[in-house]
Amino acid sequence: MAKEKRLKMKEANPSLHPETKKSVFAIAFIGLAVVFLLASFRQAGPAGNLLYRILDRLLGWGYYLLPTILLITALAILTSKQKKIFKTTLTGAALFVISGLGIIDLLSSGSGGLIGKFVGALEIPFGRSASLVIVITLLISSIVITLNIPLSITRLIKKDKAKDKISEKEWEEVEIEETPAEEAPIAAASKPQESLPSKKTKEEKKEQPEEIIIPQKALAFKNYIVPPFDLLKSFSEKPTIGDLRANANIIKRTLEGFGIPVEMGEITVGPAVTRYTLKPAEGVKLSKITALNQDLAMTLASHPIRIEAPIPGKSLVGIEVPNKAAALVRLGSLVSSPEFQNANSLSFVLGRDIDGKPIFADIGKMPHLLIAGATGSGKSVIIHSLLISLLYKNSPATLKLILIDPKRVELSSYEGMPHLIAPVITENKLAINVFRWAIQEMERRYKILLEAGNRDIQSYNAKAAEPLSYILIVIDELADLMATYGREVEGLIIRLAQMARATGLHLVVSTQRPSVEVVTGLIKANITCRIALQVASQIDSRTILDTAGAEKLLGRGDLLFISSEFSKPKRIQSCYVSEEEIKKVTSFVKTNNKPEAIEQEPEPENELPLANDDQDQKPAFSIFNQLPEDDEDELFEEALEVVRVAKKASASLLQRRLKVGYARAARLLDIMENKGIIGPGEGAKPREVYFDKASGLTEESEPNNNE
Repeated sequence: MAKEKRLKMKEANPSLHPETKKSVFAIAFIGLAVVFLLASFRQAGPAGNLLYRILDRLLGWGYYLLPTILLITALAILTSKQKKIFKTTLTGAALFVISGLGIIDLLSSGSGGLIGKFVGALEIPFGRSASLVIVITLLISSIVITLNIPLSITRLIKKDKAKDKISEKEWEEVEIEETPAEEAPIAAASKPQESLPSKKTKEEKKEQPEEIIIPQKALAFKNYIVPPFDLLKSFSEKPTIGDLRANANIIKRTLEGFGIPVEMGEITVGPAVTRYTLKPAEGVKLSKITALNQDLAMTLASHPIRIEAPIPGKSLVGIEVPNKAAALVRLGSLVSSPEFQNANSLSFVLGRDIDGKPIFADIGKMPHLLIAGATGSGKSVIIHSLLISLLYKNSPATLKLILIDPKRVELSSYEGMPHLIAPVITENKLAINVFRWAIQEMERRYKILLEAGNRDIQSYNAKAAEPLSYILIVIDELADLMATYGREVEGLIIRLAQMARATGLHLVVSTQRPSVEVVTGLIKANITCRIALQVASQIDSRTILDTAGAEKLLGRGDLLFISSEFSKPKRIQSCYVSEEEIKKVTSFVKTNNKPEAIEQEPEPENELPLANDDQDQKPAFSIFNQLPEDDEDELFEEALEVVRVAKKASASLLQRRLKVGYARAARLLDIMENKGIIGPGEGAKPREVYFDKASGLTEESEPNNNE
């Protein structure tokens, strides 16, 4: 109770700001200097005259050192950035007066008053010349102490070369978290090196190469040549940051202005954002801080700002401010790192977090991944990073790929890769067959696991002579599939997501339209690992992550990642891989690893079946190489009956009777039109129904459909 009462009294009677206190002391010193000068001219009244006689007796000619040092002290107070400088400043001022009186007495005996005579006694043991050197040394030192100006030629040279350099003394109160060199091969991902005291000598800095990562030896496979690491760029880059100390002071003053006292903590500079940490006083609700998001963005002149309250695992609040210029996180520097090379075969590079630490994810543990974000936010680059990472760790015998690319251009570089089960899928109808085949393959593998007495593919492969390969299905744009085959695609994806993990089938689904029509509740429930890139609104963020935050991302690979490993969404700057690098890696793999021939209509001996295919198993590629018939839609017969009974055909009729969306209803009408069952659409006119004219579909032949 007493503590709460003190806090309330403190809020009701806020203390004077430290900068205001400094200004008051500086003004007081200037005023006192003027009074001393007036007293020397007998213009300060009786009190001033008395003061002058006393000080003249003590100081002699050194009396005029008092107004001089008072003006110097006021200047030091006004120009200093430190909060508490009065002790050192006043100590320097006292030394200035004493040493000055000593110089006056040594130059003119008896002119320095009583104090000068005492200091001038140094002439007895040291002689006049040595005493002058000693006293002048004290005088120069006192000026340096008073003004708090370090004498450093190196500092002056560095300030001329780098305007954004931050001196060591500016970090006395704010600690910057430092990332070890072995964990941060890219200097830009951890923090700017100039802003911290360096432990290395100048010679070591000059000899330090631009590329810090030494490429590790690539993994070796029996029948697969892994692409070399030098195909990917791995040079280091640095982000452009502003004045960290000034921003920390702005954050503190802004919160104090709203009655929220805080204590600033460490500052972490990441590739895209800088995180300022703070600890609020006891009794402050975190909701008060998060509500000031827009106010902090305005005072810092930076947008958007994300507040993480609290930081997971710490009793601190994090304020993430965008850097003036972000640093690219290169895929090559992380792919060649020992941590990635020692990771599981299904691991891929995700990027670096705010602390600059590399983040790797394992598709086998996820076991499926959803990537969503606005156009241009970096979805395709993440997919490329995932695929390139897997190419460095898996041979065609251990990993098979199925790539679905409705946009036709994003994944075209991988055409002809030996890892592909089938050519890159660009037709939506073929995509439906992919899912159907995947479910058949999943059921076939479950039978194999049951017969072998194993729970999952890992335990089976550990004992089997011919291990099963993992299968990764990548969908570059889910929205297009959902618009055409909504209900069917959703059902197939849900079934695969629910059951396929144990058999080694994994899904990576991407979409630029994160709405509830595309990312449905059932899909979200079965794909728990999700990546949210920049989105347009908080509604889209909640659709992906079930929480806000993605609308405040910066784009260009800035993402929030949720999985079973993190209690809250983790902010990561994803890796960047250019189109040129992708072509280099894929061309190398195609040139040095010959894919097995995939014919449009494969003969049994030319098939590339999956591992442990039985002889009576359906050919692995046949389901991809044949477009589905138009009447394969499971609702076609029901739609036909609705049209026959109603003797009219329209999309709205099928929508009401069959409870389907417009896209599917229109497609059913197109199928009927192609078969000659109904006539073409003519604007607002109703379609003609030709049941009696359509061959094989007359009322007399209807019983044949039910046989």
